[in-house]
Amino acid sequence: MTGSRISVSVDAHTPPERVFAVLTNWPRHDEWMVLTRARVTAGNGHSVGSRLEAFTGLGPAGFLDTMEITEWDPPRSVGVRHTGWPVRGTGVFRVLPREGGGSTIVWEEELDVPFGAAGRLGWQVIKPLNAALFRFSLRRLAALSDR
Repeated sequence: MTGSRISVSVDAHTPPERVFAVLTNWPRHDEWMVLTRARVTAGNGHSVGSRLEAFTGLGPAGFLDTMEITEWDPPRSVGVRHTGWPVRGTGVFRVLPREGGGSTIVWEEELDVPFGAAGRLGWQVIKPLNAALFRFSLRRLAALSDR
C-alpha cells in the first residue's frame, strides 16, 4: 500500500462552534457529504475511541468505511483512523476561526492506496474528482451550518 494525501478547504460564514456541531452530528452526514450515510457504532461519537461507519454509494452499490476517532478537540478538530477496506489511513477535519468572523473548514486525508502500481495510477486519475467531491461536500456543510 502507498500513501496518498488529499486536502481541501472552504470558508463558511458560521462560527467554528456551529460548524463543528453540524460536522460531528454523524446521522446528518447524508445532508452534506456526497452519497454518504454515517452512524456511530461504538462509544458516544464525541470522544477518542468512538467508532463510526460510513456507507458511500448508491443503493447497495458502494463501500463501507469503518473508522475510529483518534482526535477530538471541539470546536477545532476531529480525526479518524480508517480501519476497513478499501479505505485505510487517516483523516481529519479542522474548523479554523477566520478573522472578522466565520470559519475555514479543512478536510485532509492520508490514504493507503491498495493494488500497488495500478492503485497509484488509478489514484492519480481519480484524485481531482475526489478533491472536487470533497470540496462540494464542504460547501454543503458550510451552507447547512449557516441555517
